[in-house]
Amino acid sequence: MRVIIALLLVGWCLGASATEAWAAPASVADTVGLRRKLEGALAGYPGVAGVSVRELRTGEALSIRGGEPFPSASLIKVSVLVALLEEVERGRMRLDEPLALIARDRVGGSGVLKHMDSGLRLTIRDAAWLMTVVSDNTATNLLLDKLGVTTVWEKMDSLGLPRTRVHRKVFYPHASSPRPDSSARYGLGVTTPDETTRLFQLLHQGGAVSPALDSLALVMLRANQDATKLVRWLPEDLRIAHKSGDVDRARNDCGILYTPAAPVALCVMTRENRDTRYAVDNPAHLLIARIGRLVYQHYNPSAPLPPLP
Repeated sequence: MRVIIALLLVGWCLGASATEAWAAPASVADTVGLRRKLEGALAGYPGVAGVSVRELRTGEALSIRGGEPFPSASLIKVSVLVALLEEVERGRMRLDEPLALIARDRVGGSGVLKHMDSGLRLTIRDAAWLMTVVSDNTATNLLLDKLGVTTVWEKMDSLGLPRTRVHRKVFYPHASSPRPDSSARYGLGVTTPDETTRLFQLLHQGGAVSPALDSLALVMLRANQDATKLVRWLPEDLRIAHKSGDVDRARNDCGILYTPAAPVALCVMTRENRDTRYAVDNPAHLLIARIGRLVYQHYNPSAPLPPLP
């Protein structure tokens, strides 16, 4: 009898192990299928592209060049926002704290403050909204004046994101950066696709600063006005919290797709792009839009999508 019981137990254990071994690859197989589609989309791209995907319900992750550094362009403003909210959480700043715009603060590029008169009064909250929603460069510089570049570094380090760095204020010389060599190579900032999806995962979980302030950051990111890349070929009613960044040879868009099946953090970054035009149909924009659509379809195979143009 003891022998029979022992054999039954061994058989049960082997059966359980076999069941686990059979069940485990299901998610892996799905990831392999998605990887194959994404690699197909990346094939022949005239530049270098990196992709990071994190399904935020299960933690399933996929990475293609996700650990490589890319010029962040304005995508780094998400890190500035998180560092700012950390200072608010610690009581060192207030969202209603006043800021004053003077002529020397105005810089070119994206945003609206460059058009405003000297003496304009706004708050830290106003500047954060402008930096996030319309990628306002002048607002970003006003916030970096308050924060300091190394404060952003320290916050990213505390979150386990050591390769995410803002180098300097926008349009300031490389020599003004604590790391002028990296600034000369990558521009305003540098990060990796994997670190960026991790940052969005932390925001989603309320673990970047605090649940309340992380929610505020995501509200701001959901108001992003750039519809030329990640959101381009997705349903109009899909909620997306994201931030893009464009310079001549690098185009990026990263964020969270709140899909019907599950929230998915997705980051697509490009560098060494041959086409440097700022046309709507730049190949980098179309690549990012295509990857966004493929990831959405993968997790929501039955959900309707708008027709492609």
